[in-house]
Amino acid sequence: MMINRFKSYIVAGLVSCGAAAALTACTDWDNHYETAADGAAGGALWEQLSSNPQLTDFCQVLEKTRVFRMHRKTEVSYADLLRGGQSFTVMAPVNGTFNRDSLLALVETAQGDSMVEKTFVFNHLSRMATSLKATPQTMRLLNGKNAALTQTTIQGVPVLAANQHAENGVLHIVSHALPYSYNLYEALCDDLEMTPAGLTLRHYEWDEFDPDASVSSGVVEGVPVYVDSVVYERNRMLERIGLLSAEDSTYWVVAPTAAGWERAWNKVTEYFVFDKSYLKRDSLQHYYTTYKLFEDAVFNMTDQHSVDDSLVSVPYVSWRRSYVSGKPVYHVFDKPFQAGGILNGARTLQCSNGVLYKTDEWPFDPTKTFFKELWTEGESTWLITSEKSCRYSAIRQVADSISENALLQIIASSGTANWELTFRLDNVLSGDYDVCAVILPQTAINPKETRLRPCKFKAIVNYADLEGKNQTYDCGNVSFQSNPVKVDTVVLAEAFHFPTSNYGQSTNKISLTLKCNIGPLETSRYSREMLLDCIYLRPRTSKAE
Repeated sequence: MMINRFKSYIVAGLVSCGAAAALTACTDWDNHYETAADGAAGGALWEQLSSNPQLTDFCQVLEKTRVFRMHRKTEVSYADLLRGGQSFTVMAPVNGTFNRDSLLALVETAQGDSMVEKTFVFNHLSRMATSLKATPQTMRLLNGKNAALTQTTIQGVPVLAANQHAENGVLHIVSHALPYSYNLYEALCDDLEMTPAGLTLRHYEWDEFDPDASVSSGVVEGVPVYVDSVVYERNRMLERIGLLSAEDSTYWVVAPTAAGWERAWNKVTEYFVFDKSYLKRDSLQHYYTTYKLFEDAVFNMTDQHSVDDSLVSVPYVSWRRSYVSGKPVYHVFDKPFQAGGILNGARTLQCSNGVLYKTDEWPFDPTKTFFKELWTEGESTWLITSEKSCRYSAIRQVADSISENALLQIIASSGTANWELTFRLDNVLSGDYDVCAVILPQTAINPKETRLRPCKFKAIVNYADLEGKNQTYDCGNVSFQSNPVKVDTVVLAEAFHFPTSNYGQSTNKISLTLKCNIGPLETSRYSREMLLDCIYLRPRTSKAE
């Protein structure tokens, strides 16, 4: 499983020992992190900070901001941490260069306190003791951001006093607060225009505790106790669409603002209606709607060649490995900045790991993204769910006119038998499709065959209604005939509406039955042999228009 964000909850030992009052008692914690900087001038970081009259504003914020552990506020302040034995680099802005009162007001609320911790306090602390030197370097801040260091600047902010060593780290005094740059995930979640999209993504957040990476102090009454609990912050959706919180990646993301998101959601969710037999049908609908709204909206910039000509979305890299010539091209968006392009007219927000393109509407056509053509290859015999009065075999035959260079030969078990064969249809959406069968002429496997006859057959679409009950459609009770001299796409049902979806589910609820339908006196006119290339579901655009 891929990691989105990582947090080592640095106060775990302090909390278990009774918060700030027990700092001196938590010897395991202090011993583990006791890494005094070389050449320390004496005293902890907090002593140097609190004794400097230029840093009183910064100190007040540190005293009032409480550490969050497992998303809960503790009694431990950042002033308490900087008194302890853990090693830090602190970048302290001087008085009057940031809005102290605004930050102090925010820490009085739970959400505000968490925001101040992440965007201000974490933005001025690093886990390791780092001195400035002549060679440029990069330092990872507690919020995961990467800060660029030179001998005289941090993140472009001039340093007034550098490399002030303390017993537990290094202090740099900077001319003003370091700029905080949102990554793409934070921008989607925290930008007020993007609130609906961000809340939808946050629905898939979860924390995973890693006992192997955590620092244990033993077992108390049968329960393991950790002086440093390592927790991985994960997001199931980001693990599929792209690691938008990763600071060392570069992405472009296009997403609609509030009203456009709501319209897009209402449109896309209709394609993922699951019948009532699915116990978690609402969760499935929510998950797949979210995924399809973002699936083609995320672009890893390492995969791009010429962004003005075209953009390829994240799924393109894996999809192109199985692309078959002659079938539709997905995950490629031509001329994105020109009229009709997906980024035309979009407003940009520069983020720490890429660019967010804000649009008023979701700029995609479902038939060019998730509402895809569905091809069930005849030779995929594992999709056959039932058979009657026939023998069948997959045949490899290389030809431009044959999908995937293979076909299924179906032969009646006797000269007068009418066979039946049912194929499972996967990943069907609750939408409108033309249901087709692609039938090959007998010359596809025997070029010298001269006695060419059509195959006469019927078709039945099997599906589930909203209640989960099995239903059938007999395709107008029509007998179809294949063209005996050419590749023939036979439309069995035009604009057939599937009321429910089986997307991502391995069930037999949606299938197609083909039935040979030759009467006793018709044997000489028709052939009971069928060369089935594939079953083909062609999306209708009524919903997408």
